[in-house]
Amino acid sequence: MSPLTEPAKVAIRRRITELFNDASKGERPILRRADALFATDSVAWRVNGDIVTMMIGGVSGLLLQMLHPAVLAGVWDHSDFRSDMHGRLRRTAKFIAVTTYDHAEQGIAAIDRVRGIHDRIGGVLPDGTPYRVSDPALLAWVHVTEAISFLNAWIRYAEPEMPLADQDRYFAEMALVAERLGADPVPRDRASAEALIQSMRSGLRADARTREVAQLVLNQSVGAALTDAASAVIMQAGVDLLPDWARTMHGLRTPPVPVVRAGARALARTLGWAYAGSPNHEVWPAGVTVWPRG
Repeated sequence: MSPLTEPAKVAIRRRITELFNDASKGERPILRRADALFATDSVAWRVNGDIVTMMIGGVSGLLLQMLHPAVLAGVWDHSDFRSDMHGRLRRTAKFIAVTTYDHAEQGIAAIDRVRGIHDRIGGVLPDGTPYRVSDPALLAWVHVTEAISFLNAWIRYAEPEMPLADQDRYFAEMALVAERLGADPVPRDRASAEALIQSMRSGLRADARTREVAQLVLNQSVGAALTDAASAVIMQAGVDLLPDWARTMHGLRTPPVPVVRAGARALARTLGWAYAGSPNHEVWPAGVTVWPRG
């Protein structure tokens, strides 16, 4: 590595660390472990470790999820999304990192904590229909929209020729988390995932509350002009990743595709350069318990 470029790489990595970790709580990036829930050569390790594609997929997945009235109600009734949308997204990213890369017992503990929270949350939709966040079908919708969005973003920006067999493996691997959370049905291949989404489309809705939450997601500021510019690229790429029918339901215009995709690819290349040789991509023994270096 060049001594002239290393300070710039470290500065970028530190900014990303600040975005995804709450320093006031002593959070640090998750160290990758050989005894994680998924093997080091798993498709989940390959897909879930790319910052840009996971952010793009996360935005797209969240926009899909909130089209389900009960998902939207859970966010509306039981979260501080208006004042802390960034914190909500950061907690989701941390959950994915822990369940993918940390020691298996830490991953299982994280899943069980989230399931315990879900078990306590429920309410009533505007039309009077009761809902429970722990409803297996609702959890299945959240899971499948998230998984397919992460995977589609990876394919578009990192591995366009990804074999279908590997795509199927990704769904089969991520099913472990979904099933422990209580989701049902849980797809184990791409065809089943796409079929599940199609089967649930008739129950989806978009209203003023949907649009308010979507705009908070898409217009959030993370505090610095350069970071906000990168965030805008991520948000537009997330909208671009949506199926046409979902974009129409949200009333969102199709972004300028060549510009958005070129910007996302440039951002991916920049972060790929910054993280080359970083501790984030190494597998650490159990004896290493603190973040080793920048």
